[in-house]
Amino acid sequence: MWATNLKVVGIVLGTLALYTLIANKIPQVQSEVPQTLTLGANVTPEQLVAAGEKVFNGIGGCTTCHGLGTRAPNLLTDEKGTGPIGARCGKREAGKDCKQYLYESLDDPKAYVVAGYQPIMPVMTKQLSPPQVWSVIAFLESQDGTVDVTASDIPATSSTSTTSPTGGGGGGGGAGGLAGGATDPKAIIQAAGCLVCHKLDGQGQVIAPDLTHVGSRRDAESIRKKILDPASSIAKGYEKLAGIMPKTFGTMMSAAQLEALAQYLAAHK
Repeated sequence: MWATNLKVVGIVLGTLALYTLIANKIPQVQSEVPQTLTLGANVTPEQLVAAGEKVFNGIGGCTTCHGLGTRAPNLLTDEKGTGPIGARCGKREAGKDCKQYLYESLDDPKAYVVAGYQPIMPVMTKQLSPPQVWSVIAFLESQDGTVDVTASDIPATSSTSTTSPTGGGGGGGGAGGLAGGATDPKAIIQAAGCLVCHKLDGQGQVIAPDLTHVGSRRDAESIRKKILDPASSIAKGYEKLAGIMPKTFGTMMSAAQLEALAQYLAAHK
């Protein structure tokens, strides 16, 4: 009897030790931009623009595509003679002013695709909180345009995503984090926009390495390291794309999400 009990206790302790070891091996990176961006009722245009610039260059991962001007329009400099985004956003779609167009681009990016580019942009209102979304819009408007985003555009809560282009739009980023905190690998991949560059199980693009059989060349630890530190290794033949993968996924995912994603990809032999 005692021998059986000791075996049970040993198994339980061994299991707890194993999971503790795994959890401690996953780096917890501090986010440059907090997941919850608090903007008061008296927020100024300058504060919105400053916050939006941090999101654009950080957790939003916008520069991955828009910083190149090849996979997506360059938003901060002249685009084919039409000027920076703030100067051209109000002329893209008939009947939509700059703020309406920019919100639509983040909430329903396939509604209007600029000629010459592919519809590969993920739905950013599912990745960012409403304050982050509207601060990015303010930042983009400031690029040779007029900032008309105000505190009234930002909803008091971030419960449900809407398609309202004039204000009150929601988002799924918020306190729940990426994919609402879900640990379903497919939901994480969708929310993170991985298929914008990678191909997996017949879906996505071939801009970056195909992940369909990534488990045959990388184990879970290697995949986890690559997600947290994209510059840690560069796949052969993709040297020109070094530095393109966002460095912010470690700040966007919880440890449980990161581990779920790493194990899922590692199983793709």
